Amino acid sequence: MTLRMSIDVGGTFTDLVVADEAGVISIYKAPTTPHRFTEGVLASIEVAAEDRGQSVGDLLKACSTFIGGSLIHGSTITTNAVLEGKVAKVGLIVTRGHRDILTIRHAGEKRNPYNWKEDYLPPYVPRYLTVEVTERVNSEGEIVVPLDEDNVRRAVRQLKKYNVDAIAVCLIWDIINPTHEYRVGEIIKEEWSEIPYVLAVDLNPCLREVWRASSACIDASLIPIVSNYFTDLDTSLRKKGYGGDISMLTSTGGILTVEESLAKPIYSIDCGPAMAPVTGRMLGKLERDTGYVLTIDMGGTSFDVSSVIGGDIMISRQAKVSGYDLGISKIDSRSIGAGGGSIAWLDPGGLCRVGPQSAGALPGPACYGKGGKEPTVTDANIVLGLLDPDYFLGGRMKLYPELAEEAIMERIGRPLNLSVKDAAYTIWTSINTNMVAAIEELTIWQGVDPREYLFVAGGGAAGLHVVPICKELGTREALLPKVAGGLSAVGGLFANVVGEYSAGYFTESHRFNCKEVNARLEELERQGTAFLDRTRIPQEKRRLEFYCEARYPYQIWELPVLLRVSRFNNEEEVDQLVEDFHNVHERVFAIKEDTHIETIHWRVRAIGEVTKLKLTEMPLASRDPSPALVGKRRVYLGPEVGQAEASIYLGEKLRPGNKVLSPSIIEEPTTTLAVLPGSEVTVTKYGNYLIKMS
Repeated sequence: MTLRMSIDVGGTFTDLVVADEAGVISIYKAPTTPHRFTEGVLASIEVAAEDRGQSVGDLLKACSTFIGGSLIHGSTITTNAVLEGKVAKVGLIVTRGHRDILTIRHAGEKRNPYNWKEDYLPPYVPRYLTVEVTERVNSEGEIVVPLDEDNVRRAVRQLKKYNVDAIAVCLIWDIINPTHEYRVGEIIKEEWSEIPYVLAVDLNPCLREVWRASSACIDASLIPIVSNYFTDLDTSLRKKGYGGDISMLTSTGGILTVEESLAKPIYSIDCGPAMAPVTGRMLGKLERDTGYVLTIDMGGTSFDVSSVIGGDIMISRQAKVSGYDLGISKIDSRSIGAGGGSIAWLDPGGLCRVGPQSAGALPGPACYGKGGKEPTVTDANIVLGLLDPDYFLGGRMKLYPELAEEAIMERIGRPLNLSVKDAAYTIWTSINTNMVAAIEELTIWQGVDPREYLFVAGGGAAGLHVVPICKELGTREALLPKVAGGLSAVGGLFANVVGEYSAGYFTESHRFNCKEVNARLEELERQGTAFLDRTRIPQEKRRLEFYCEARYPYQIWELPVLLRVSRFNNEEEVDQLVEDFHNVHERVFAIKEDTHIETIHWRVRAIGEVTKLKLTEMPLASRDPSPALVGKRRVYLGPEVGQAEASIYLGEKLRPGNKVLSPSIIEEPTTTLAVLPGSEVTVTKYGNYLIKMS
């Protein structure tokens, strides 16, 4: 039997899902090991092998691509490296006079512009590692100042003296005429053949110099990290018996070969959260026949929100990590430090705050018993009675309630003169408020009414918070998948092979330059086709999607529009583009203008369809869930309600059609669902939990 395996290395746990030929998906978890991430991956594989009664070698052989299996991998390793500043040392080569491009950025751009006490973000590459070279190309592509090659050689030697690990190059107007930038790349090879380098024009040929420079520097800083990790992972898996190729998840919601991923490591940033909407889209269509889905993923470290509108996962070029511009097109998601391991603390005014700091995998929440002293969301859920300390990870990991109580009282309870349960409830409501605010940013602030969407909740901690979130937003339905504990990893099983390529060209709709636009689209088509050739995608499974990023006159940000054609041949096709942009703008901002538009960027999304799993549909049983009832437990629902007796159901014993009323707790090995007052749950024919709000 061949198997499909997908792995997602998170900040606290490493999630692994295995799907067999019948469409049965199993999920496994092991603590993430930051000192060497491969150890956590191997530990999760060992857990899966033990549960399935196989040796690790046999399990990996069943996933081999040589026999039709697959092994897909994603992680937050690069995201965390940027967040923590643990990246490679990069040198940046720029046009003379543009040394401060990463310092000035978009008018300096503070994270909180109204906080005058907050300093500006330091440049991603320090000024002393940013060197200028004499050259200049104008906006028409004309060479105004020839490239001083001796100057370039001196710049490379200077960076060599500083012992940088990689070099990024971003010259002004390289997207119009890249001759100088390509020559700089050649000189780097001649002067320092072993150093990796990134040319902004190849990585991200967009109009904004800040985005090009930032993305090139971030990409270069990740090359050694990604290369070392992939080498370690590949070697370790092959020693354990794996044969074939490894596919890597990307931030565009697709998968790539290791070779393609190593060529552009920036696309591995947020690749785990990018898979959550892939799962959400699939489940929305499967369970409720809707293409309007909000996906929330609450793990141990972060809370991620993404949206599916009309069956399309939303993409944005305005993403940042730790305040730095990525500049690339990636799945539009909002991420905040709100997970099971998020630490609760008191600000100077005595208000309870939660996150963004996290206890991580080590030492973890206080209740883990690994030395953690700070109270976390998981500790609060233990004290409230929502989590069973003896059934965490299906009983494989014991939790210590007394340590949770001690930490909460020490940091929150005694300073606020609250009982341990009221202090835990304060933490619980605070984190819920944070998550609602993150959802509102992606929905209400962008013209999306969350009440009209299906919520798909994932991550090990989401089931304990989804009901109050839905209540606050007025959402009528939510879906907690049976595999919610590995929502992003599951997305890897349903993701297509995706390659993205872009080009910058400015033209206006009322004087549209078809010839120049078509030249860009033709080149993008060539790049997309070459990508699909390299990844050996059969012709019948190929698809190219073309996009334009456009705006109204005097606007500074663009919106992506899916093109109806791959070439523009007449005015009618341009008018269709304008009409489609008006509709997108109205959906996002609730307004459209009777004017022409400016087109800025052009993009192709090369898609290779992967054979999709067919999930097992089960016959409906009665509504009575009592066969799955395993006991009762006192839970604390706040000072207004107090203690309540909740029925405890074992998820593996519930059957499709069973209806669970509140207050109840449904326990799965990798997630827990709190059915709180005002909600009820029905088990669907695919074994997922449909939550309806009264």
